[in-house]
Formats: sequence, structure tokens, C-alpha cells
Amino acid sequence: MSFLAKIGESMAGNEYDLVVIGSGPAGQKSAIAAAKMRKRVAVIQRGSGDGPAAATQIGGVCVHTGTIPSKTFRESVLYLTGFSQRSFYGKDYFVKANISMQDLMFRVHAVVQRESEVISNQLRRNQITIIDGTARFVDPHTIEVTNGKEASQVLRAEYVMIACGTRPAHNPAIPLDGKRIFDSDQITEIEKLPREIIVVGAGVIGLEFASMFAALNVEVTLIDARPTLLDFADREIIESLQYQLRRRGTIFRMGEKVESVTVDEERGRVSAKMESGKTIHGEALLYTVGRQANTDLLNLDAAGIKPEPRGQLKVNQFFQTDVPHIYAAGDVIGFPSLASTSMEQGRLASSHMFGTPGMLDPRLLPYGIYTIPEISMVGHSEEYLTKEKINYEVGISKYEELAKGQMLGDEQGMVKILFCPTSFNILGVHIIGDRAAEIVHIGQAAMSLGAPIHYFRDTVFNYPTLAEAYKVAALDGLNKC
Repeated sequence: MSFLAKIGESMAGNEYDLVVIGSGPAGQKSAIAAAKMRKRVAVIQRGSGDGPAAATQIGGVCVHTGTIPSKTFRESVLYLTGFSQRSFYGKDYFVKANISMQDLMFRVHAVVQRESEVISNQLRRNQITIIDGTARFVDPHTIEVTNGKEASQVLRAEYVMIACGTRPAHNPAIPLDGKRIFDSDQITEIEKLPREIIVVGAGVIGLEFASMFAALNVEVTLIDARPTLLDFADREIIESLQYQLRRRGTIFRMGEKVESVTVDEERGRVSAKMESGKTIHGEALLYTVGRQANTDLLNLDAAGIKPEPRGQLKVNQFFQTDVPHIYAAGDVIGFPSLASTSMEQGRLASSHMFGTPGMLDPRLLPYGIYTIPEISMVGHSEEYLTKEKINYEVGISKYEELAKGQMLGDEQGMVKILFCPTSFNILGVHIIGDRAAEIVHIGQAAMSLGAPIHYFRDTVFNYPTLAEAYKVAALDGLNKC
């Protein structure tokens, strides 16, 4: 007898094969994959506030406060500043003088609205029930949904997918006020561009926003307690990023920890006091140190699940929690916390639930870091290969040597291929520069299919393109062998 038949007829309208908590990338793809297998699916999405006026947030943090707004904001910065044209027309070149936050956010609001509509339509086309409200477990198979507008609903599910995402972590020493001191969810809502900004936290989010503000000619001071940036990335690529940010006036305070932050409203100043005794001043401060999972809202004790620090959930290779019928995917399970990997995690989780399991190969996950300049990578870094005593050779192509690089005005970009000098297998691809997150997939495809580096040497690429960099890098590397 099926699960739904066992439940009985009393809750016929609220019984589902799968209930998904959260409509971000992991939740969307999990729900759609299950629906394609003819399963009855509901997606619960929490609103943007409490009470009757709360607005639905279909698409989750990704669409409304995270990936989509920040990356669209970046595109606005690149366009309105004329950043890519400065190598031709001078470093003071701007497409629009006196850029305002309204100018920058015009594109953001349009894209967020359209993307939210696209996701809603996708879910409804697949006959997925969308329920607005906050979910909490009553028991491992029962979920209560409240939204402040009407009586709560009680859902029963054979399987549950937790994809409730994360929110910025807060620190009592950093008094976030949404006026001069912001977290990453608030920063795109500031009323006026500051002349100086302090960014606390040099992770991916902090670096992305720091580089955007630097492109806008805002004076940026970047503070992080760690001695180096992005330990998982290739050092040569990161050194290039730091060099380019320093050229635009960014000050790095690595190995420094913020002790307290104060605001002088009269002077319109923010002061960050370091444990070392230094004090850094600016007009605004962005705090981007870590994320907190939203699992604290779910009453996980009733489901028999114990969260990790900061609310993250531990899962196995099939994305199952300690309770086998409850799965989790996306940012809520931690690193790499990318929209792209979250989508695939959600899809694979539903595939496992309903009898068609697959596996995610971590070696072939691409990483896109949307700083200015852009960074992307797939496979191993030089540091990892050296640590593991794996022999490798390097092939490099510089954008300044490519006709397309010259046309785009990118004189600093680079494609770096790591490969075995005996088997010629490709071990990693690392890119910094214009469209890095796009062209990394050429390297990813070659690695996935087991192609040796000779593939790039022997393939004809359109000319002029950035893709041609793979051929140049392959020739460079093979010449060393």
C-alpha cells in the first residue's frame, strides 16, 4: 500500500509525496524533478515579513537578496561606469556621471521581478502546489504552515526536502542599523553611494561587493581575520585579483579582527576599532562574515534532527539527513553554497528519493566568483597538487595576447591550465578576467569527457574569441614538455 493510502482520507487535500521547504535553487529543482516523476509535490515559501502584509519570496534568497540582485548590481556597475572601456578612454571614464543607487537598482528590480515570475510559472506548469508561510515540523512526517493571514495548514509528506537557505550571520559587536552599517541582504537598499566603505569579511560575498564599490571609485577598506584571501582558490589568480583591486585604491587589512563599531551620526562617520588598536573610518560599513542557516525556524527536534553549528545540516552522499526520509540541499548544508551546485543537489536528492539515484562529482564542480575582474575555476589548484605530491605542468594564456582580449579592453585576464606531463590529463582550469565564469565550462567539459590537453591544441576555435585562450594555453604548456 502506498504512503498516501496509509494516511487515510481525513487529510486527502494535504497529503504529498514530497514537501519542499524553501523555493531557492535547491528547492525548485527538487520539486520539479519529483513532479516530472508524477509525484504530488508542495513547496513552502516563507514571506518577506510577518503578518498579513507579508509578500511571497518565490525564488528564495537567491532571487530576492542574494545571487540575482548582487550579480545584476554588478552588471549595472560595469555598464554605468564603463569599466571595461577604461583601458581605451582612461581610468576616469564613466558612461554616466554622478551614478546614483537608483540608477544601479533600476536593472536589479526589473530582473528580480522577471526571474520570480519565471520560477512561479515553472512550478505551476509542473502542477506543484505553492504554499506561502513559515514551516515547522510537528513530527517527522507532519509539517505545520503559518503565514499570519489565515488558519495554519497541516501537511503530511512521505519525503521532506529542507532547502530553507541561510541569512547573514550577525555579531553583537556590529550594530547593524540598515542606514550606515549593513549586511549583504541590506546593502543593495542603501539610499546613497558612500564615498568610503569598510567591508568586514573577505570571503566571496565581501570580495564581490568590495570590487563593485571599487569600480564605482568608492574608497574601500577590506578587513578579514584570516591572513590570506579565499584559501580554496589558486594563489596566482588571487594575487592577480589583489593587485587589480589595489590599483583601484582598495586597502587590505588581513589578519585583523574588528573589536567594536561605532557611528557618529553628526559627522556621518562609521568607526571600526581593531583588536590591534587601529581604528578604521568610513561613511558606511558592510558586514559579511558568514551565514546562518534558517533551520532554527523549523522545530527540528520534532523531526529528530540535530543541526550543526550555525544551523547547518549534515547529509550523506545522497543528501539524506540522519532521518532517512528527510533530505537537505543548498546553502543549508554548507560549502560550496553555490546556486549552481544547489540546483543539482536538489535534483539528485529527488532522484534518490524516488528510485533513480545519481552522484555529484566534486572534482568537476565549477566555481564562479563575481568580483571585478571575474574569477572561475574547475578541478585542482597548484597548491593542492603540490600538497598531494602530484606532478603537474602549467599552460598559461594572457588576455593581452588575444585579439578578443584587446577588443574587450581586458589587459589583465588569464587562463591557466594544469595538466599531468606524462598522461596529459587535465587536472584543473583557473581563469581571471572578462567572462571567466562562462568560458570555464569549456575546460569543465573536456575534463568530464577525459580529454587530454592535446584536445585544445588540435581543436579550431572561432577567432577572435576568449575561448581561443585554451589553445594558446595548451601550446604553452606542451612546449614545456
